[in-house]
Amino acid sequence: MSSKTIAYGILRATAIIIGVLGLLWFLYKIQSVLVYIAFAAVISLMGRPLVLFLKRKLKFNNTLAVVITLIIFIGLLSTVFMLFIPIITEQGQLISEIDINTIKADLTRLNQEINEYFNLERLNIEELIQKTDLIQFLDLKVIPNLINSFISGFGSILMGVFSILFISFFLLKDSLLLENSLLVFAKKEDENKFMRAFTKIKDLLSRYFAGLLLQITILFVLYSIILLIFGVHNAIAVALIAAIFNLIPYIGPLFGGIFVIILTTTSNLGLDFQSVILPKVTYVLIGYLIVQLIDNFLNQPLIFGNSVRSHPLEIFLAILIFGLLFGISGLIVAVPSYTAIKVIAKEFLSEYKIVKKLTKDL
Repeated sequence: MSSKTIAYGILRATAIIIGVLGLLWFLYKIQSVLVYIAFAAVISLMGRPLVLFLKRKLKFNNTLAVVITLIIFIGLLSTVFMLFIPIITEQGQLISEIDINTIKADLTRLNQEINEYFNLERLNIEELIQKTDLIQFLDLKVIPNLINSFISGFGSILMGVFSILFISFFLLKDSLLLENSLLVFAKKEDENKFMRAFTKIKDLLSRYFAGLLLQITILFVLYSIILLIFGVHNAIAVALIAAIFNLIPYIGPLFGGIFVIILTTTSNLGLDFQSVILPKVTYVLIGYLIVQLIDNFLNQPLIFGNSVRSHPLEIFLAILIFGLLFGISGLIVAVPSYTAIKVIAKEFLSEYKIVKKLTKDL
């Protein structure tokens, strides 16, 4: 091999490495735009069935159907936001009326009752508060800083929402826009395979996100019933937050349960632990666990198994692997990402036995 060939190979490899690093740097810099596109793609996948319904059944033109679909999404988001207002208002009122001595007394009494009931070693609440700097956190001087942070971030949030809605409008209006944009990366001879894979992915993910919305709705209704029965403050908003936690597989329900227990306890702070707080928390926890069992053994197998056509063990392993690789965000995107990988593998790697085995139901 001549020295000229070796030099050319080294230069070519160096150019490729620099190009890849440049591409990664560019993607890192525009990560917010990529997030907007991803959210818009999800909205378009979820809204596509409604757009088709409005066009086919109600004879709306394409633009009007898309506008109405986005208005419905905005209405749903506004409703969700409005449910958070009672909790925010209540917490703001509590902060304005806060009395450290009263809180210390309530926590000390609650700690004493818990320790006596469960025969535990007594924990020094005052020492714990000092160690965790809770008094410093509750210092009203931090409130202006929190308000300034909120105001500075509010503009970015508005910009993000506008960008997502704007992109969603065009993705819903032209169902082939995203496919044609991505088609530029495919070779000429692979365009048909690429289009088949993309169409299949869009169909499966549309059903997956519709199923996800159905799951959250069912959980929200069941949580609301339980929390209303036992008189938890702001039951509707708490139920919605707990249901949204389930978007994070496996870990989300745990966080949701902790959130529900904490709010159930704090909403009854000052009452007797043994006769009021403990029974109410126990009943709410039992109800929460029953709902989770219904979700795990009835909702999820029926909704997700049929929507993405994957075995529950496949889904579990995919969630576990993505979670280890990418953390919480990996848990959220595991199922749609794994579904897309399976469809692409079926189109381009169907000659391999393992691919045939995993994609036989697609």
